[in-house]
Amino acid sequence: MSELAKPSRRKLMLYAPLAVAGVAGLGFWAMLRGLGDGSFNPRGVPSALLGKNPPEFSLPGLDGVDLPPLASPDLRLFRKPVLVNFWASWCAPCIVEHPQLMALHRQGVPILGINYKDREPDARSFLARHGNPFARLGVDVPGRIAIDWGVYGVPETYVLDRHGVIRWRWAGPITPEVMTASVVPLLRSLENA
Repeated sequence: MSELAKPSRRKLMLYAPLAVAGVAGLGFWAMLRGLGDGSFNPRGVPSALLGKNPPEFSLPGLDGVDLPPLASPDLRLFRKPVLVNFWASWCAPCIVEHPQLMALHRQGVPILGINYKDREPDARSFLARHGNPFARLGVDVPGRIAIDWGVYGVPETYVLDRHGVIRWRWAGPITPEVMTASVVPLLRSLENA
């Protein structure tokens, strides 16, 4: 093959971004098609922790709030199913789910809160304004614990059985529909397990 017929390395490098854009476009098209026919669930990102104990951790409490801090042994402290809720005052969906957390709190469900990458005065103000559903509350300012749990964003909620094993994960706000369809039946089934 002559030197003129060989594609130059420089020309190949010019086509590389075009190839990457084409592959990304195909992936986006497949996702949109899946959303249209119902085969793609954007909340369906699996958790590697389902069926396992969460990683060991210890978090400081929120200053100015009369709640104990949160550490991994506390997940089994209540000897019944618990919710672990990652939330923040700057999170609009957290406001949407808060009435459901308050309802679960009134029903006696232990909810353990992890305040994620928040300013403490803002977190205190949020709880003063909307109510405090938490039995214990830890502060994860750097977000390290959230990374260890595999949190994608806030709010995110986990249901743990009485042995501290993660049985369910929900990315996004717990709406009244999610409460009725998933959370309440799961908590009932885990009460006797």
